[in-house]
Amino acid sequence: MKVLPLPALVLAGAILLGACAAPVTRTTGTAPAVATPTAPAPDDNLNAVAWTQTSIEHDLIYREVYRNAAAHLDAALADAHWDALPHAERSGDVAALKPAIILDIDETVLDNTPYAVRRMREGKGYEPESWRQWCEEKSARPLPGALEFTRLAASRGITVFYVTNRRTDVEQATLANLREQGFPLADQVEVVLPAGTLVPGCEAKGSDKGCRRRLIAQRYRVLMQFGDQIGDFVDVAAATPAGHRAAVEPYLDWVGERWFVLPNPTYGAWEAVLFGNDWNLPPAERRARKLQNMH
Repeated sequence: MKVLPLPALVLAGAILLGACAAPVTRTTGTAPAVATPTAPAPDDNLNAVAWTQTSIEHDLIYREVYRNAAAHLDAALADAHWDALPHAERSGDVAALKPAIILDIDETVLDNTPYAVRRMREGKGYEPESWRQWCEEKSARPLPGALEFTRLAASRGITVFYVTNRRTDVEQATLANLREQGFPLADQVEVVLPAGTLVPGCEAKGSDKGCRRRLIAQRYRVLMQFGDQIGDFVDVAAATPAGHRAAVEPYLDWVGERWFVLPNPTYGAWEAVLFGNDWNLPPAERRARKLQNMH
């Protein structure tokens, strides 16, 4: 997952006050004046986070995705030529390589909605220092199905890699969080690869994960990939809605067999491409550009 800003939220008390206020009667004898309701902020993220954290549908989708992956796991393991890496990231025969799977962390195996709720209650959005503090708390919980599936893979002798865009300064806290929740972490192998991981001979563009996937590919045949962002599967050349679609077009037949995509309506590159990835724009302008890209 690429960590991107969460839209700000008007405080809950202000929303309730504006929505529920009774008409105010003036003492001058004129007709009663009606209070103007306070509207939510233009980029209010409340519904997206509420659905992600509380809806049974969200949990069922996660269980469905991981259960489907488990159903394909033995076939992928048995086929010595089965590989889930983008073509540009793989060279040579994979038959002799050890099996592995690659998962994103945030909103793929660990749930960070408590951080989002905390920030909304404070009337604030994402910012790096509060996010770092959240990671250091090591309190993110497993998402439905993730723990069972990764343990199943490890029991089959498959190395589980976690390629994340969390930064290196929270790498140890992230490892501890995964370990405390029971996720498999192979011995003698660096299985958590954060943003900033140095890969000799490969220079990453921004938070792209291609170099880290190539590093894994040197020793492993990647059976499956899991994530909530397109960048968890393939590097995207053009950061536009059309560019995202073009990046995955060659791999549509892999979805549900080698690539397993999880829903995240709360943040992501899908949002930023709608306003040219310019987070310096005022919220109202970002909202206007989003609407221009919808039909």
